[in-house]
Amino acid sequence: MFLIFLRSLVFNVLFYAVLVCLAIVALPTFALPPRAMLTVAEWWAKATLVLMRVICNIKVEFRGTEKIPQGPLVIVAKHQSFWETFVLPGFFNRPIFILKRQLMQIPVFGQFLVKTGMIAIDRNAGVKALLDMTRRAREAVRSGRQLVIFPEGTRRAPGAEPDYKTGFAQIYSSCGVPCLPVALNSGLFWPRRTFMRYPGTLVVEFLDPLPPGLPKDEFLSRVQTAIEEATGRLVEAGRKEQEQLIGSAPSYTPAER
Repeated sequence: MFLIFLRSLVFNVLFYAVLVCLAIVALPTFALPPRAMLTVAEWWAKATLVLMRVICNIKVEFRGTEKIPQGPLVIVAKHQSFWETFVLPGFFNRPIFILKRQLMQIPVFGQFLVKTGMIAIDRNAGVKALLDMTRRAREAVRSGRQLVIFPEGTRRAPGAEPDYKTGFAQIYSSCGVPCLPVALNSGLFWPRRTFMRYPGTLVVEFLDPLPPGLPKDEFLSRVQTAIEEATGRLVEAGRKEQEQLIGSAPSYTPAER
């Protein structure tokens, strides 16, 4: 376990060093179209994947990429780690996220989010916030962008009980476009609230798209069932691999669940 600690330490130092360097590189892109800034973000994601493999022995596998539809789309993804927030966008056309308003207040990073058109929501604003979020999401998707939503609203540790909100179903109904469910097991390798990075095979699986126009209850049921079944399978496989590599899978405190 000491070797994993050491590798995690080295990885994090390099990860943030790359981030700072690319943030400097990205400064001129504030005067350019948003696509330029998104391209720098993709460089960061690709560099991180290399560091993960070389330093931490974390392989990353993307399954079902052929299922990603072209054109306007709503992506509904499992959220276990910070990792997917900057890696998933590379698979989509001018991706846009719904995120908490506090992130917009972070120096430089917040300006990046504003520049790329991300949608901020005040979680304490109730119905008004949901209506405004839905309107902005509909406008963005109908302009041709692809919207990424984390339906549980925050990161959930592997094995935690699912906690799907219903607001994303309203967005899906309002946008009138297909929905792509996404399962993953990133929390096993890049857990939240720790700098530790554990070896193994991180898998992202793009599932069968759902057509537009499904009734709300049917949509909610199909999305949650698809994501949770696939995620459970990926987490189980990841735990077994980690048991072989390091003797046991990382444990999570009740607070993380």
